[in-house]
Amino acid sequence: MVAAAPLIPPLTERAGTVAEEDQLLVVHDVSWEEYEAILASLGNRAGVRTTYCEGVLELMSPGGPHEGRKKILARLVEAYAEETALPLSGYGSMTVRRRLAQRGVEPDECYVLGTVEDGGIPELAIEVIEKSGTIDKLSVYAGLGVPEVWFWKRGRLSIYLLGPEGYAEAGRSRLLPGIDVAELTQLVQRDGDQTTVVRAWRARLRERDKR
Repeated sequence: MVAAAPLIPPLTERAGTVAEEDQLLVVHDVSWEEYEAILASLGNRAGVRTTYCEGVLELMSPGGPHEGRKKILARLVEAYAEETALPLSGYGSMTVRRRLAQRGVEPDECYVLGTVEDGGIPELAIEVIEKSGTIDKLSVYAGLGVPEVWFWKRGRLSIYLLGPEGYAEAGRSRLLPGIDVAELTQLVQRDGDQTTVVRAWRARLRERDKR
């Protein structure tokens, strides 16, 4: 395996600039101990997210479009929770890992109802896919036991719910059943600043509540 140190500089050389595309590095034959050492060396470094699955490690530095889409998705989800008095707590890109499953991931956003304990698993993970890697993200999340995963890819929001046979695509969220997927998709793609989009979303939710 390539040592941990050479993996990090290519993801940080663009400090002070806004990248348009995601930067992705894939390394094979990484042991669990090496994966944990890389996590420790990265610490809370902003802009680098890791995914690990059975010896394969991906390090991703997201570009501006990626971060914009994941942020508007997060703001819309959180506005929905506030308007509906849902006890939703967000944990951003916290590291979720299980040694026995040989899997670890840092989602774009993740949530639970209530609060998550140390080492706990989120109930909902959100991933924006701008550049696909070699790791099957659903396999990672299945091994970690995350009940619900959202993927935003090429202008489409896909929702996957975990069942006895693995994930199955669904037309509606289990954790946030009141969210209309088509409406949310339209808002994510809407032109304008994020605050204007969120205000429009709140207005729709309040109008719906009056009916």
